[in-house]
Amino acid sequence: MSENKQGSACAAVSGAAPTGRFGGRGLNVAIVVAAAVTVAGLALWGVQLSGGMAQTGMRNLDSWGLYITMFMFLVGLSAGGLIISSAPRVLGLSGFGGISKVAVWTSVCCTVLAIGFVVVDLGQPLRLWELFAYSNLSSPLMWDIVVLGTYLVLSVVYLWAMLRYEGGKGSERGLRAVSAVALVCAVLVHSVTAWIFGLQQGREMWHTALLAPWFVSSALVCGVALVLVVVIALRRTGYLQLDQRHIVQMAKLLGVFVCVDLYFFGCDLLTEAFPQSDGVEVVSMLVTGQLAPFFWVEIVGCAICVVVCFTPRLRTSPLIVTASILAIVGIFCKRVQLLVGGFQLPNLDQAVVLTSSTVTNAGGTLADAYQGLVYWPTALEFGVALGVIGLGALLLLLGLKYLPLQPTERSH
Repeated sequence: MSENKQGSACAAVSGAAPTGRFGGRGLNVAIVVAAAVTVAGLALWGVQLSGGMAQTGMRNLDSWGLYITMFMFLVGLSAGGLIISSAPRVLGLSGFGGISKVAVWTSVCCTVLAIGFVVVDLGQPLRLWELFAYSNLSSPLMWDIVVLGTYLVLSVVYLWAMLRYEGGKGSERGLRAVSAVALVCAVLVHSVTAWIFGLQQGREMWHTALLAPWFVSSALVCGVALVLVVVIALRRTGYLQLDQRHIVQMAKLLGVFVCVDLYFFGCDLLTEAFPQSDGVEVVSMLVTGQLAPFFWVEIVGCAICVVVCFTPRLRTSPLIVTASILAIVGIFCKRVQLLVGGFQLPNLDQAVVLTSSTVTNAGGTLADAYQGLVYWPTALEFGVALGVIGLGALLLLLGLKYLPLQPTERSH
């Protein structure tokens, strides 16, 4: 009884939230649920393979959909987590209370999910072989495949190097060198992903040099937000002992990143909407048109996040988690705007024959096809996507259970 009171008093002094007990039956149940969701997703993927991609909402006018949106989004989550883990070590800063290993493992899980969404979008898994057997190295798509694979391997090596260093077998200089390479690769992988879209001259929404830095800023937003949510949850369950000041530091950093991301968005909107500009239609589509719900969810959610992060009285753990989730949802909405918006504005008139196999809405003229959203996922796509996310949850939980991710004295 006295030990519990003493622990509560220490938590109150340090500003940390009271902790529970990590693991046990609750963790095992979560692992089983994640495994069941993964198996269900694999079954639905089998249905997609047997019936073809015609079962999805993608057509000639919108050849990418939910899978590639999730790919973009998860690459950002992954890169952001690795950046905030490696940057303090590279720059010689104190970091955030030894959360690096958790952040890197989260990054690894997100990278595996991003690759998984590419696989399900290919239509047939054998096309993975064709990617490499008949690859076109002048294509940004191939650049992304190479960089993403390298990034996954490097993330695993970085985590291994940290575990080795904290076990007393590695040098600080060697770990710092690996951190520097990981930081560069994290920025590069998101830049290459942005170039896939930015180099498409025929798409008004995509063709901008601002896309690469904008992708990196978005990665920092959702990466920091995801790490905040995971770390606060792990602290609550007793997995981590982390002082509240480290949470506050990350929350302030999140607020700065959100402001930078909104600044880039504002610059792009101003350039598009300037008088006599051809991009007025883009801004109208976002602000008042078909994509307006996604636009305003992003703007309002990110604004609330900034208020919470920069207001000392509001920087409590529950509100920080809420702000982080709003930031993650906002960045996801931005990915939807980018991908669907690129297809929403036709670059050719009368480009296809109106059939259910070529146009999502084939009930009228080509103009009718663009009146609403040109793309919306089918139930099958939602199910497959949920299965891939279940795989990520399974990997994250297994890592937390079996890998030594808690901070040690050398973690700081």
